Amino acid sequence: MGSDIPFGFGNLGGDLPDPNDPRVQQMMQQLQQMMAQSLSSGPVNWQLARQLAESELASENTVGPADQSAVSEAVRLADLWLDGATDWPSGVSATDAWTRKQWIAQTEESWKQLAEPLAAQMGEAMQTLVPEEMSGMLGPMADLMKGVGSALFGAQMGQALAKLAGEVLSSTEVGLPLGKTGVAALLPNNIAAYSEGLELPVEEVRLFVALREAAAHRLFTHAPWLRSHLLGALEAYAREIRIDEAAIEEAMADIDPTDPEVAATMELSEIFKPEDTEQQKAALARLGTTLALITGWINVVVSDAAAERLPTMDRLLESARRRRASGGPTEQTFDALVGLQLDPAKVRAASQLWKFLAEARGIEGREAVWAHPDLMPSAADLEHPEGFASVSEALGDLDMSMFDQLAVNDPKPPEEDENDDR
Repeated sequence: MGSDIPFGFGNLGGDLPDPNDPRVQQMMQQLQQMMAQSLSSGPVNWQLARQLAESELASENTVGPADQSAVSEAVRLADLWLDGATDWPSGVSATDAWTRKQWIAQTEESWKQLAEPLAAQMGEAMQTLVPEEMSGMLGPMADLMKGVGSALFGAQMGQALAKLAGEVLSSTEVGLPLGKTGVAALLPNNIAAYSEGLELPVEEVRLFVALREAAAHRLFTHAPWLRSHLLGALEAYAREIRIDEAAIEEAMADIDPTDPEVAATMELSEIFKPEDTEQQKAALARLGTTLALITGWINVVVSDAAAERLPTMDRLLESARRRRASGGPTEQTFDALVGLQLDPAKVRAASQLWKFLAEARGIEGREAVWAHPDLMPSAADLEHPEGFASVSEALGDLDMSMFDQLAVNDPKPPEEDENDDR
């Protein structure tokens, strides 16, 4: 770079900057504001993320009582139909209809749980760029690095949230419930746009989305370990994040860290080590398999619940498949977080596995597999789904109560503690 000072701050000129120069004073004020903000914003500047996301969203119709009523009725009917497709009772305790901005506000706590472990590890890696011999002279540099990282990740999250908010149809479409526990929430304006694109009646599309939403809530309610399992895979990936010092110095050389528009367009994949470690590959494989099993189970129970009731069911299922294949909300979310490319073939295999398992052991036997993570199919099982069902059939008489006890004794994930009073 031609300077021993990172991020190009040594390129201000040959001599030390004049502290009386108004431009220097303005720059220092901006840096001080960023440092002060970093101390309270954490690894991601969520205030910046919200502001950027909302500023990018186009105006939309408000959600009124008629929308709330339509969503409530769709979820009620969906739950009634699902009663015949799974032996688990409803996991829905309330319904809601959200605008895109409300989706951002209502899901922020979940995004913190998803993104902050990754951002925190990246922030720690960025701080290593401050040379050790300068740590005494530039004590505030560590805070500056936190501020740069926090703004950078906030800007990137803002862009990602704005894109998702314009497409997502429900609170669970990214692969896990993002809102309050037990609240089935749909986005009427996005559903209306989606149904128009499909040239299908909005009532049938709304009901299809409600079926998937209600099914997801049943699954996460009756497999309480599942959410923490997904978060654990993300945290395992985050622990192995490494930084490419040369890449970040080059990327930051000419950047104004106080400009959120520039921060939002930076390519993080060029900064952090592109080669995943073996531990990261294992975490991604576990995450991809679990997401495929979740989507596959939802596909099966929704199809069983509504195949004979919704005239357009085949078209709706095909549209959902195309949506995933072209990069739907789940695919966008985990690609943005950890670069995970979800394999549509795995979802198809997972759907087949749950079908075979229900044929071999019945619905109750199929659902019993969700009692504990140790019972779940592996990536290898997805390559031979019928074989897993055959083995499970042979184990059908095994006393499963031990796994029920294990599930009860598993430590409750932090997010459930926070939601106890909801």
